Amino acid sequence: MSSSPARQDEASSTEDHPEHARLHRIDIHHHIFPAVANRDARSAKIGWKYPPGNFPWSPEVSLKAMDELGVKTAVLSFPAGLPAGPIGPENRAAARVFNQYAYEIRTKYPERFAFFACVPSLLDPQGALDEIAFGLDELGACGVGLSSSYGEGADAKYIGDDAFDPVWEELDRREAVVFLHGAQIPSTTPFPHPFLGIPVTEVPNETFKAAAHLVVTGKKRRYPNVKIILAHLGGSAPFLAPRVAALSHFMGAPLTPEQILEDFGTFYFDTALSSHETTLALMGQFVKEDRILWGTDFPAVSTEMIQWYTKQADSFYGHDQDRLEQVMCNNAKRLLNIS
Repeated sequence: MSSSPARQDEASSTEDHPEHARLHRIDIHHHIFPAVANRDARSAKIGWKYPPGNFPWSPEVSLKAMDELGVKTAVLSFPAGLPAGPIGPENRAAARVFNQYAYEIRTKYPERFAFFACVPSLLDPQGALDEIAFGLDELGACGVGLSSSYGEGADAKYIGDDAFDPVWEELDRREAVVFLHGAQIPSTTPFPHPFLGIPVTEVPNETFKAAAHLVVTGKKRRYPNVKIILAHLGGSAPFLAPRVAALSHFMGAPLTPEQILEDFGTFYFDTALSSHETTLALMGQFVKEDRILWGTDFPAVSTEMIQWYTKQADSFYGHDQDRLEQVMCNNAKRLLNIS
């Protein structure tokens, strides 16, 4: 078993393999944490300790980490659930401010940052449509960031809900890229241990549920031009997709098991906090490698943790430099039109 990233003191992958240091990695899972994110309150609520050295966050904090990790370009996105609050003018205005901030960062450092536009709650479809147009057309975002669900408690709706069809129709018309991240929603029971908070145990399953919802409702097939990246290798999606295929079909899903598995295979997947020989080997059986993109989840995690996962990915793909470059940068260049 591999050693813990917090305890291992092995050399980084770039030290072990100098050719890896020449990689121009593209990190497609890299968050902006604005001050209004109220990080301390979120930390206590979700059961996660944010690395103190990464906060307060600024673009320069990211640039320092990027240089250390060999990252040429980071694609910024806001954490799932932002902008927070009920639908209305304030929610719309917050999304506009966030996007303008991301645009300012990209403008200041055009060779180092791109960004996914954030949108108001999809429970406000017109507000979301307006912000998609602004983010893509006016600001030049390379895609749109979406959460696995919108709303709270019994009123929450997952991303494939019919209420969101106008948004998916527009994204499909634009052939847009969507970065889909699991929401930090607590389960009906407390998380089992302080070491197993919501980001560890629940967020991956929220990503899976969102992906499965899009598949079994036929939305993934209905809107084939939207290129959806699932965070964290899709959470538990690759492992549970065969379960969905047979059981959901039995429960009345109109697609055959084979069609369900086919549609799961049309997602893209980022590697953030998920790279290991076991998971990457599974992904090689699940999708073609042109659908796998590298990500870090900085600044929510430390550079030491990222280095541990990067070492796993470099070890798995590194025997073939072309294959390694495909995952680390070339797939993202092609999908997001990043030079």
